[in-house]
Amino acid sequence: MDFDWSDEQLNFKARVVEFARQQLNNDTVERDRNGAFSLQDWKRSAAFGIQRMSVPAAYHQGDETDFLTAMLAMEGLGYGCRDNGLTFALNAQMWTVQLPIVHFGTEAQKEKYLPGLCSGDLIGAHAITEPDAGSDVFNIRTTAEKQPGGGYVLNGEKRYISLAPIADIALVFATIDPDIGKWGITAFLVDLKAPGVRTGPVRDKMGLRTVPMGDLFFENVHLPEEARLGKDGTGLSLSTNSLEWERCCILASQLGAMERQLEECVAFARDREQFDQPIGKFQSVANRIADMRLRLETSRLLLYKVAWLKSEGRPAMMEAALLKLHLSECFVDSSLDAIRIHGGHGYMSEAEIERNLRDGIGGTIYAGTSDIQRNIVAGLLGL
Repeated sequence: MDFDWSDEQLNFKARVVEFARQQLNNDTVERDRNGAFSLQDWKRSAAFGIQRMSVPAAYHQGDETDFLTAMLAMEGLGYGCRDNGLTFALNAQMWTVQLPIVHFGTEAQKEKYLPGLCSGDLIGAHAITEPDAGSDVFNIRTTAEKQPGGGYVLNGEKRYISLAPIADIALVFATIDPDIGKWGITAFLVDLKAPGVRTGPVRDKMGLRTVPMGDLFFENVHLPEEARLGKDGTGLSLSTNSLEWERCCILASQLGAMERQLEECVAFARDREQFDQPIGKFQSVANRIADMRLRLETSRLLLYKVAWLKSEGRPAMMEAALLKLHLSECFVDSSLDAIRIHGGHGYMSEAEIERNLRDGIGGTIYAGTSDIQRNIVAGLLGL
């Protein structure tokens, strides 16, 4: 592994940071308070080229970005953008909707969906979670009944789906035969404006309030054969592949947020004085900052290792689980330390410090809870 980034890569990251600082930090406190998504910032990100970074150049107007550079850029996005909901939403579409289409889609599907997803004209959601299928992700009840004349009829419910209330399409997982369990799971690209599709209201939540989350309901939705992504019964392998990529990528922006968080805490600890000296001189404060730096460095090494493995076409199930577990929990721990370092100021919403803690807790749940990641690691170790 060579972590010696080229000048070109570092310059691109710097441009992403500057773009995010200048364009994506408008009214974040107010939008967080109101749970408001910024379509304008989504479009700005697309115009800059964020969404197209996971897609071959044949399907968008712009240069192609290799995977390692994309990871570095998404880290920079999290460093420059304070809206963790927006960065989460961008990562969610890029790695759980666009990438499966890139890897498993037909040429017609790629041409139909990828240009719009890259340009910001389409928004895509990944729909697998159900009322009775959360961590037990393959216990899904949504059905796609095959029709004698071709096509499928989709019925069921998806719950807690990021971007669902505003999405145009969804990658939906359903079973074509409940009797064969997970081997009947199949993936479909579903137009959310099609007859029989209903979207629930935006759900209120603790953190990541600037990305809308809601439920999807399907009642006798007719799907043509060309809506199927991959073959019948391949949803298990497609989902496993998608989840591995998601765990590799979706927290890259949190790493950037952790770096910004650390820099702000160091500056505050130097400037804030109590008992006639900077608070950074007190060991309890200094130790918290040292722990924040340790979490940042270990998380960065795990992220870069996983990104390198995936760029080499190598499996990374163990490493991705370790990364997802470690980085998500580190962000929560460092966010709590940041509040303690800033004291009462850090507890106030307008300071934009406490929000990281609320947003960070979501990272220990989505894309597989921390407990699930521990189970994966233990299983791969033969336990």
